[in-house]
Amino acid sequence: MRTRTSLTLAILALLSACGGDAATLSPLRFDPAHSGYVPPRFTDAGRLERIQGLLPAVRGVFERNAHDNHYPGHAFGLLVDGELVLADGLGVVNLRTQEPVTADSGFHIASMTKSFTAMAILKLRDAGQLSLQDPVVSYIPELRRHQYPTSDSPHITIENLMTMTSGFPEDNPWADRHLEDSDQVFMGVLEEGLSMSTVPSTGYEYSNLGYGMLGTVITRVSGQRYQDYITDEILVPLGMEDTHWEYTNVPAERLALGYLWKDGQWVPEPMLHTGAFGAIGGLITSINDFSKYVAFQLSAWPPRSDPDDGPVKRSTVREMHRPATQRLSPDAKSPDGAPCPSMRGYGYGLFARTDCHGVRRIEHTGGLPGFGSNYQFFPEHGVAIISFSNHRYGSSRPAHEEVGQLLFDGAQLPPRELPASDILEERVPQLVQLLTTWDVELGNEILADNFYLDQSRGDRMRSVQKLLDEAGPILSVDPIQAVNQLRGTFVIRARDKDLRVYFTLSPKRHAGVQRLDVSRMP
Repeated sequence: MRTRTSLTLAILALLSACGGDAATLSPLRFDPAHSGYVPPRFTDAGRLERIQGLLPAVRGVFERNAHDNHYPGHAFGLLVDGELVLADGLGVVNLRTQEPVTADSGFHIASMTKSFTAMAILKLRDAGQLSLQDPVVSYIPELRRHQYPTSDSPHITIENLMTMTSGFPEDNPWADRHLEDSDQVFMGVLEEGLSMSTVPSTGYEYSNLGYGMLGTVITRVSGQRYQDYITDEILVPLGMEDTHWEYTNVPAERLALGYLWKDGQWVPEPMLHTGAFGAIGGLITSINDFSKYVAFQLSAWPPRSDPDDGPVKRSTVREMHRPATQRLSPDAKSPDGAPCPSMRGYGYGLFARTDCHGVRRIEHTGGLPGFGSNYQFFPEHGVAIISFSNHRYGSSRPAHEEVGQLLFDGAQLPPRELPASDILEERVPQLVQLLTTWDVELGNEILADNFYLDQSRGDRMRSVQKLLDEAGPILSVDPIQAVNQLRGTFVIRARDKDLRVYFTLSPKRHAGVQRLDVSRMP
């Protein structure tokens, strides 16, 4: 007879085999007639024109960057709303042949490959073929003898590998030299035993090893080499026909060769093939081709009800942008040197950062012997910056910071604005009427059941009437500024004082006013 424990384990094993995260979900309920959701949108008609006016200055930043850092070649691009408005190159891809860099030149992008690996894992998750909470050893039994640092350590999960919380140490110098490892060599490393710097799930540490393991998981779950799965399921659907895993597949006249500036001259770096470890950084691509992927990342914002026909769902892409752990950078500065603390964390194959101005950007760099790369995009602003170089670890982060500052200061980049929902618009005149009449029937219609329990009707009437008396006769009411679909602020313009009205609606289907604050404007 089975014990309760063994039966529980059997059920858990069955759930894991069925895919876990998404396999048992019922169909999503959505009725556009009742949704009322209005996505944010850009309302500044001059936004694109101002950006285009800055393109010569943007190019100048990358010219200085290439010169100051001795890059043999430098390719760069700028996207606005998913379209390249700048795609150019400087220098050469090959010092011997002097082939010029163009927007079609192929560069190793190193760790910028990681988000493709993460997206492939999420695609398998969405298909019910794995769960992010599955222990990695379930897919890589070569780890079964792995020694954890403490007796209470949790198993390393797929999500730990994706979010750099596995407990493995930072390993950039070591990993870069293992890109070409065969499956046999890689599995030998795992079977031999691994060191850990911390306990799983207790902190962040950048682990290439973890992403190498994710490549193995993709191969074993999909039944295809991870390179083929990512190509078939992500690159091809996005039209990325000029992105490759093997440098020998890139036409010689367009292939960037890697170099190092040493003792006043460029020294060639060995070109690396992509082996079992290539999920950490094996892709070779061009500005024109990579921009298709960045455009897809940007297209996930804002949430909306348009057709959702990408390689993965828009909600899955947005999930990649959500950091698992966040760290405060109290000494961070703006490119102009002004203090600007920021929060930074790692999501699924991507870093996410929010600065002191509330500007959010998603980014990743890449570096290999002979190559450096960088891309960052601003989801709420619809803009992305990309650059590649064929110089060892030339990631160009300072140049990207300068270009970002140039765009935000010079073009005064506005974020999308959230239009007011129908229910917010409807509540504004009703609230103005309520504040001036305190009509009982109107209150019954628009107020939530907590409203007079939190503050009595009499107390509310007296406090609001005092403000109205000080303000004088009402002259007009400004349009509401939405915070979200159920919260907003509007201003009552009066003869002597203006009043600010802030309100929040309840979560019930009939959204009543649950909070109402009226205050004098400065």
